[in-house]
Amino acid sequence: STQSTGLIIIIFIQTHIQPQNKKRISMAFFQYFEQWYSSMPIITKSYMTACLLTTLAVHLDLVTVLMLYLNFELVYNRFEIWRVGTNFLYFGNFGLSYIFHMVFLVRHSTLLEESSFRGRTSDFFFLYLYGAVSLLFLDWIFWYTQIITNTPMFLGPSLAMMVVYVWSRRNPHVRMSFLQLFTFNAPYLPWVILGIELLLGQSWSMFDLMGIAVGHTYYFLEDVYPVLRGRRILKTPQILKTLLDHPTDGPAAANEAEQ
Repeated sequence: STQSTGLIIIIFIQTHIQPQNKKRISMAFFQYFEQWYSSMPIITKSYMTACLLTTLAVHLDLVTVLMLYLNFELVYNRFEIWRVGTNFLYFGNFGLSYIFHMVFLVRHSTLLEESSFRGRTSDFFFLYLYGAVSLLFLDWIFWYTQIITNTPMFLGPSLAMMVVYVWSRRNPHVRMSFLQLFTFNAPYLPWVILGIELLLGQSWSMFDLMGIAVGHTYYFLEDVYPVLRGRRILKTPQILKTLLDHPTDGPAAANEAEQ
């Protein structure tokens, strides 16, 4: 397993590598991490950092999970407004499931931000904002109507799946492979992830379905509807463009401004 492999590597380093070489390896690792972190685009970096700091705070008992989860009754009756945001920042305790979701989120969020959203920081932030608001509204409907008794209390995995879904629909011809067992086109990636988690008995299926649903609405309104009707429904608020976009962000920003 991955955990066993990691343990073997750690034991090997501790027993076979000289102290001076350990220091060099550690310095090289932190240098690589610093370069990787610095190269990440701003929105992806900010969200990943917020998630890591939140999980670290829970791990160190600085805050408890009970202070973070989404509870509409506490939001309404006790005005604990922060819950509508903190529920997106916690993906569970550090472990394989946490790494799985964060890797998929960071990878595909970075790919999106550096490709179709290059030079459009405000539009990419609006993608996250649209996803968060839509997921909150969908979760509120489940809670208010009691259609689902156990509504999701943390919507971060749903937001991650939404990002993966949007990337997959914007890259329809990218070929992907699952453990070299079979290959498929990128649009099937969300469903492959959902199927794997169901086979493994994971409890994320509701999160994934919500993320897929919200991701599809964004894809339809942003990419399909304007082609069919000749006008856009989703428009990034001007205040976000003023705050996040820079005049020198490149041709993409200029084209977006003309629209």
